[in-house]
Amino acid sequence: MFEKIAVLGCGAIGSSVSADLTDAGYDVTIIDQWPEHVEAMKAGGLHIEMPDLDLKIPVKAYHLCEMASLKPEFDLVLMAVKSYDNPWVVPFIKPYLKDDGALVGLQNSMNEELSMSVLGRERVVGAVIELSAEIFTPGKVQRNTSRTGTWFGVGEIDGSVTPRVKEIQSILSHVAKTDICANIYGSKWTKLITNSMSMGPFGILGLHKSEASQLPGMQELSIQIGKEALEVGTAIGHSIEPVFGLDADEIAGSDEQVLTTLSQTLFRHTGSRSRTAPIQDHLKGRKNEVESFINGLVARRGKEAGVPTPCNDAIAEIAGQINKGQLEMDPSNYERLQSRIASRGQESA
Repeated sequence: MFEKIAVLGCGAIGSSVSADLTDAGYDVTIIDQWPEHVEAMKAGGLHIEMPDLDLKIPVKAYHLCEMASLKPEFDLVLMAVKSYDNPWVVPFIKPYLKDDGALVGLQNSMNEELSMSVLGRERVVGAVIELSAEIFTPGKVQRNTSRTGTWFGVGEIDGSVTPRVKEIQSILSHVAKTDICANIYGSKWTKLITNSMSMGPFGILGLHKSEASQLPGMQELSIQIGKEALEVGTAIGHSIEPVFGLDADEIAGSDEQVLTTLSQTLFRHTGSRSRTAPIQDHLKGRKNEVESFINGLVARRGKEAGVPTPCNDAIAEIAGQINKGQLEMDPSNYERLQSRIASRGQESA
């Protein structure tokens, strides 16, 4: 069914997926907007350094501008761009996705509604991913999670288990341990909760997970951030779902126990020295996703649902100032964060 596969967006995640699927024998076409990276892939393929494997493999890579003359048609598009690029990337790929094809977003945040508004509900399959990797050199990726140590979940929007979602599960099993999620929105919100606890606060400080975790009060703050996101999710109808390969029994217990399990599992899988995506983006001079698509999304949905989110509000505000160049990613933001949380908490009291 899915013979022609495109990976749209070939940063650290997209490169890792492209290399693994090409290595598994699939017909994969890479489409990316980083000119030097595309040229490096054309000349020498991809080099993925994993904890247990050093993979060097030739790939088919193209610039965005080459699509118009190539006029390809794809059965499956795996989209791995930043969430803020979706409004232009999804319409861009629409002419090249077959009428009976499917798009799967291998991304952070909750982006399926936008994709469905462009492509139609029947051509969108949901996904949630856990893969830690970095790319700073064109053509070369440092992947922190091995294939067996990486986890993906895929699911139809309506929760049905269809032949196509089973095939997508089979395809992605060459990249990660891949489960079918009966409640894909719940699974994605559960991952968002975990990201809000780590990606947001650690990102605005510019610290490795191990460094940020040692700050006085950080673990308690992370739990409070997660509790806000959990309460918002409950208010808008998203239940906690097993992710990261956990089962239902492992995420049972009090809210604090569940949040601690999710956070510790993510840290264990990705490694305490890995840099979160916002830090990598900042080092590349790009916007972080925290402001609008991680903590900012929790804050926005919380406001709509009438759920106070002072911690997520403050993180999103600081992340926005970093995006605007008004602040640097720096440990000094920790005191600023605590002060803003305190003032916002007083306002909502």
